[in-house]
Amino acid sequence: MRDGVKLAKRGIPAVALVTEDFWVQGDFVARSVGVPDVPRVQLPHPVAGSGHDHMTKVAGDIAPSIVAAWKGEA
Repeated sequence: MRDGVKLAKRGIPAVALVTEDFWVQGDFVARSVGVPDVPRVQLPHPVAGSGHDHMTKVAGDIAPSIVAAWKGEA
């Protein structure tokens, strides 16, 4: 979340990837640093350590949402 906020504050198009278990914390971070509308996409939790095949599936499923959020369409 913080990386997405840092990029957005510099004017660099960014989409923060946040797992569902940390979505509420992402809201808090975005509001607390003054960028409540930073584009975000929710991922299933957990992703890390879930294996190559699972991560590949998640990436394929979520890629259109990332592009849409990056374009401001989501």
